[in-house]
Amino acid sequence: MQKHALAVVDAVEKGDLDSARNHLSMIVKRDTKHLDKNHILSAVLESVSENTVDGVTGPLFYYAIFGLPGAFVYRAINTIDSMVGYKTTLFKNVGWFGAKCDTVLNYLPSRLTALVMILGALILGYNWRESLYIMKRDSRKLESPNAGFPMAALAGALGTRLEKMNYYTIGNGSIEFTKSHIISAVTLMKVSSILFCGIITIPIIVSLSFLGWWIHA
Repeated sequence: MQKHALAVVDAVEKGDLDSARNHLSMIVKRDTKHLDKNHILSAVLESVSENTVDGVTGPLFYYAIFGLPGAFVYRAINTIDSMVGYKTTLFKNVGWFGAKCDTVLNYLPSRLTALVMILGALILGYNWRESLYIMKRDSRKLESPNAGFPMAALAGALGTRLEKMNYYTIGNGSIEFTKSHIISAVTLMKVSSILFCGIITIPIIVSLSFLGWWIHA
């Protein structure tokens, strides 16, 4: 995620918005053709927050409960949703099942991740109070019942405003971004992932192992 995010930022800093939009299209579903600089970087921040769940904490959560099979099934469903879960005429009849499964599976990980992000913001000296406030206020502004939680927590922690034009606005801050915002977001993603493993994943594994139920595979 860091590699893709910084590729977009580097292109923006060089003034090559076409290249930035092209790099961005590799990590987001939205149409990037007409996005300006700040909406490009807003989309990067949103992608970092979503990828924290989809790529790290979600698999860790299901690994903790069901072992490797759980993590594998989670990633498989998440990948199916990313590929054919779009709400378009072409995919809506074949992608709805993957999208629904992805929504159900991400219900707990997305909310737990947002809470861990707030703790991460506290540790890093970011605005954890604003992170908590924005999460409670803006987490349900998106059509997705899950994606708004880590996204709002990130926006509050960084004191920024994330915006998808004509769809939603999250946070109270400015929608003017720099490379430092992206680096801060990636740092929060890494710290939150470590915290999630220590606070959520390991305790679940230890508890289930003690009960003799955890799947060691």
